[in-house]
Amino acid sequence: MKLSHFQFNLPKELLAEYPAENRDESRLMVIDRKKQTIEHKMFKDVIDYFDDGDVLILNNTKVFPARLYGNKEKTGARIEVFLLRELNAEQRLWDVLVDPARKIRIGNKLYFGDDDSLVAEVIDNTTSRGRTLRFLYDGSYEEFRNKLTELGETPIPKYISRDVTPEDAERYQTIYAKEEGAVAAPTAGLHFSKHLLKRLEIKGIKFAEVTLHVGLGTFNPVEVEDLSKHKMDSEELKITQEACDIVNNAKANKKRICTVGTTSMRAVESSVSSQNTLNPYDGWTNKFVFPPHDFSIPTCMITNFHTPKSTLLMMVSAFCGHDLMKRAYEEAIKEQYKFYSYGDAMLII
Repeated sequence: MKLSHFQFNLPKELLAEYPAENRDESRLMVIDRKKQTIEHKMFKDVIDYFDDGDVLILNNTKVFPARLYGNKEKTGARIEVFLLRELNAEQRLWDVLVDPARKIRIGNKLYFGDDDSLVAEVIDNTTSRGRTLRFLYDGSYEEFRNKLTELGETPIPKYISRDVTPEDAERYQTIYAKEEGAVAAPTAGLHFSKHLLKRLEIKGIKFAEVTLHVGLGTFNPVEVEDLSKHKMDSEELKITQEACDIVNNAKANKKRICTVGTTSMRAVESSVSSQNTLNPYDGWTNKFVFPPHDFSIPTCMITNFHTPKSTLLMMVSAFCGHDLMKRAYEEAIKEQYKFYSYGDAMLII
């Protein structure tokens, strides 16, 4: 498969600026690979496709308010700082992206907050936009992290042209988010409401939680025609023995195993044993799933509608089958489904 196979025209108005009013009332396209059929439902109808003993694999990562705005010393220029990952807690070193980057050099200081209570010094250049910052703050580590949370903004994607609202802090987060560390939400999980999860639980569906801290690398454009040459950014991944037991037990009993989102899919496909069972894992993954790919664990997946030429679309193509995926996307555009992070959902069975 080549990059050009994943190009399509996506009308700008189909990029969702806001989430559906109720989490579980977004639209759901159901694709049956065996029957080659496409159905149109509401997300809460997803319960009809699962039975007692089936498993949903959820990514329980939690988004932190990663976008900060500061001012450069002397000039006062407004600078956006996007926190990517903490490098050293003790020294308060962070890997960040800055914008506009051309103005930010090693040795520059940035001031945050109306009272300049948080200061950062640039100590390294990592990429064209990447920098390493050392934060200077009078207070304990816990107080420092609270200050970052207080000054930070929910990192909704850049394509959303409106300002961040207080509602985003709640809606750009799954209701089962626990482990803080993501700079982007695992968006397929945004469709689950407390009520729907409870109904699934009552029906006997099991939940296996994994943690994959979504980084901005997920959204990096693919710039090589030969997909095998594309390098994914590494993301932190944790799969517990408990999650493995739930999944492997369901697999042994021939139950349906559904990954909720491309991040859950990447998590499980990163740690498969030679017997095609799920192994515990604690480390980093740069797994890139693209066609052709033999999936070892999941029998179905829930995902959102993705943008052209994205690695997420390539994973969906590998799981769904390329021609059926293309037909589904043509139908989604015709039927005005909403795309991307706050958009509608797809269930592939």
